[in-house]
Amino acid sequence: MRLLITFAALFLSVILLQLSTGGVGPLDALSGLALDFSTAQIGLLGSAHFLGFFIGCWWAPRLMGSVGHSRAFAAFTATGAIGLLAHMLVIDPLAWAIMRVASGLCVAGCYTVIEAWLQAKVTNESRGRTMGVYRVADMGASLMAQMVISVLEPASYVSYNLLALLCCAALLPITLTRVSQPETPAAPRLRPMLAVTRSPLAAAGVIVAALSSASFRMVGPVYGTGVGLATDQIAYFLAAFVAGGALAQYPVGWLADKYDRRWVLIWLSVAAIGSCLLTALMRDLTTTQILLTAGLFGLTTFPIYSVAAAHAHDFADSSERVELSAALMFHFALGAIAAPLVASWLIAGFGPPAMFAMIAVGHAVLVVFGLIRMRARPGVERRTRYVYAPRTSFLIGRLTGRDRENR
Repeated sequence: MRLLITFAALFLSVILLQLSTGGVGPLDALSGLALDFSTAQIGLLGSAHFLGFFIGCWWAPRLMGSVGHSRAFAAFTATGAIGLLAHMLVIDPLAWAIMRVASGLCVAGCYTVIEAWLQAKVTNESRGRTMGVYRVADMGASLMAQMVISVLEPASYVSYNLLALLCCAALLPITLTRVSQPETPAAPRLRPMLAVTRSPLAAAGVIVAALSSASFRMVGPVYGTGVGLATDQIAYFLAAFVAGGALAQYPVGWLADKYDRRWVLIWLSVAAIGSCLLTALMRDLTTTQILLTAGLFGLTTFPIYSVAAAHAHDFADSSERVELSAALMFHFALGAIAAPLVASWLIAGFGPPAMFAMIAVGHAVLVVFGLIRMRARPGVERRTRYVYAPRTSFLIGRLTGRDRENR
C-alpha cells in the first residue's frame, strides 16, 4: 500500500498519458480515411510518430539535465497537447505528420521522465513490485486507450480536444506531488552497434518486433476498415491485439527463462507467421473471428521485443545495461519509423491482407537468421531473468538491468 501511495502520482500520470497518446494513432487513421487521405499518407502519420519518439528518447535526458524532471515533463506534455489541438486547425496530411512528430516526442519525453524518476526512487526491495505495478498501469491504460476510439468521432475537433485534455491532465499528478524530484541521471551514450556486437539476433528481433507492432497499431485501422469493421469494432480489434500481448507476457517469460531464448524467439516467429497467414488468407471472416485473429497476432508478436532484449542482456555485463537498452531502442525505432509507411504502400497496392504478408516475411527472415545464429554461437549457461520491457524509453534499462542483477 505504501508503494502505491509513494508512486501514485507517477502511475496516474502514466495512465492519463497513455489514454491520450495511445488513442491518437487509431484516431488519426480513422480521421484520415474520413478526410480522404491516401493510405500512404495515413502510413506517413504513423512513421512520423515514431520519428518524434526516436528524437525524444535522446533529447529527454539532456532536457532533464537542464531544467529538471517536472519542467521537462511539462514541456513534453505541452508539446503533445499542441500537436493534438492543432489537428483540426490545418487539414493537411503533411501538417498532421509534423503534429504526429510532436506526439511521438511527447510520448518518449514523458515516459523518460517518469522512468528516470522511478529508477532514482526505487530500492532493491521494492523494485520488483514497482515494476509490476508500472507494467499493469502501462498495459491497462494502453488497452483502455484502444476502447476510447469507439466513442470518438473521426475528424472532429471535440475528439482531439478530449485527447488533449487527457494529455494536459497528465501534468497535474506529477507536478503537484509532494514527493521531491530526484537528481538528474546521466544520459547514456548512443552506441547502436553495441546491440549488434552483443547479439545480432536480438538486434534483428527488435526490428521485427517494430515491424509487427508499429504496422498494426498505426495502420491496423485501415486494415479493419478494409475488411468491413465499423469504428467501434475497430476499437475492439486494436484492444484484442493489446490483450493478446498482455496474456502472452508471463507464459512466454516462463519459457524464456527455462529454455534457450533463441528457440523461444524462433517459435514465436513461426507462430506469428501462422497467425499472419491465417489473417491474410482467410476470407469472409465474421467480426468475432477477426477479433480472435487480432488477439492471436498480439499473443505471438507482442513478447518478441522483451525476449530479444533479455537475450541481448545475457551477453552483457552490468555496466552495459543502460547503453544496451538504448541501442535496442535505436533499432526498434528505426524499424518502427519505416514499418507504417511500407505497410500503407502495400495495402494501397495489394489490399489489406498485404500488411500481414509483409509481417510474415519479416518473421520468416528472423526464423532463418535465428537458425543461422544457433549454429554460429552456443547459448549461455547463465541467463538473466526475463523482464517485460514496455518499449517506452531506454531508461527502463536502468530498472530492468538492476532487476536482473538482483534476482
